[in-house]
Amino acid sequence: MQKGDDLDPKGLIFEAYRIDGISGPECRTIFLDWALSVPGTHVPADLIAALLQRYEGAYPDHPMTQTLKEGLERIGQPRRRGGWRSRPRDA
Repeated sequence: MQKGDDLDPKGLIFEAYRIDGISGPECRTIFLDWALSVPGTHVPADLIAALLQRYEGAYPDHPMTQTLKEGLERIGQPRRRGGWRSRPRDA
């Protein structure tokens, strides 16, 4: 695997798996940076699933694997719309 492919354009996830002793919070920061760099033409859930397929077998207990799993779960959860749109209004 080389840095800079379609799944990981900047090689951030690739490098995270190579950092000895990386923590969960550090992985979440890297994941956020990765997510912000995903082109709008891609479906993030598909990319995360492909990254998990790539790395989970070799690194099942790595904090980045857990972070990717959490990211995939959160994408699938419906979000509550807040603010004025969620409040009933008088006609």
